[in-house]
Amino acid sequence: MINRTVLVGRLTKDADMRYTGSGAAVATFNLAVDRPFTNHDGQRETDFIRCVIWRKTAENFANFTHKGSLVAIDGRIQTRNYENQRGQRVYITEVVAENFSLLEPKQDRPDPQNQQDVDDGGYNDQLKNDGQQIDIQDDDLPF
Repeated sequence: MINRTVLVGRLTKDADMRYTGSGAAVATFNLAVDRPFTNHDGQRETDFIRCVIWRKTAENFANFTHKGSLVAIDGRIQTRNYENQRGQRVYITEVVAENFSLLEPKQDRPDPQNQQDVDDGGYNDQLKNDGQQIDIQDDDLPF
């Protein structure tokens, strides 16, 4: 059996990032997805689909998306249930996102300068591209 879902849509608000008691990251969000056809008034209807994403992927999602971000989600549909305070069984169907892709130009994304720089531990990469051209003669190549 196959349970695979691919969605492309826009976030209705910033992802709600939380952590479980064991420290696992989990983010929930709603994705607005336009239907591929128009209604009798010539308007496209939109579905608002509840999604959840876990662990490091959730942290990355929350850090690099915001309300209105255009994203692609790859995951599966899951239904869970619980008993509410009145003793009624409540069912929730959502997409569990396993992967995502950002689908808009980089300049439209949140400012990455708000992200902390990774400490390289003083390591100086001799092969790092500093923007200058490298002068390599054909005779220097081993092939």
